[in-house]
Amino acid sequence: MTYCDEVHAVGMYGPRGGGIAEREAAMTRIDVIEGTLAKAFGCLGGYIAASTMVIDAVRSYASGFIFTTALPPAICAAATAAIRHLKASNWERERHQDRVAQTKSALSAAGLPVMPTETHIIPLLVGCADKCKAASDRLLAKHGIYIQPINFPTVPRGTERLRITPTPYHKDMHIDDLVRALIEVWEELGLERGTSDRSRTKAPRARSLRLLHARETLEPRRNRTSSATPTKAVVAEKRASGSG
Repeated sequence: MTYCDEVHAVGMYGPRGGGIAEREAAMTRIDVIEGTLAKAFGCLGGYIAASTMVIDAVRSYASGFIFTTALPPAICAAATAAIRHLKASNWERERHQDRVAQTKSALSAAGLPVMPTETHIIPLLVGCADKCKAASDRLLAKHGIYIQPINFPTVPRGTERLRITPTPYHKDMHIDDLVRALIEVWEELGLERGTSDRSRTKAPRARSLRLLHARETLEPRRNRTSSATPTKAVVAEKRASGSG
């Protein structure tokens, strides 16, 4: 069984916002796709999309789903409207990628340590948990900018980083303000400048292709003969610690 976590991709990739699997034309080759109603859709909650058999099994046996309180009708209505909009509109996706490219370019031009990535999440390498937290605190206290510090165990020790996620509505002046603030913080804390190769984030395209290759390698051993079946989705409110 192939399970694909698309919570950082739904709404933002693919011609209708279906995520990396849709962009790679691999939707029917994955057994279970997990998504979120937060992030791109701006609401809360989560879902899985899978075959009728898998969804019925989850509904019948998954205690985490069975005993989770249902989402309020207003949240469901808002999420439905957001999904419907992003299925039809590409402006947000195109603008988002433009803002991401502009931010990466500005950070790199300033000599800040942008870690290699092909996604919309831009990591700046700090390499020390204490300094990473200090950088985040100073950005907020002095510049009014909040950037999440990412430390162990989320990432390996020595690769602690700040994680920047531009939105379609960030303007050039916001990006310029961010770069100036980061330069001040880097200088004040004596952080290392320049791009680092200590950690490389994997591109979603590479991940998805390796995922499918692994499945194709295993399938002959299992003698899988069934074709793709119609899919249904289960929507359940995610707990704060698991919603990303």
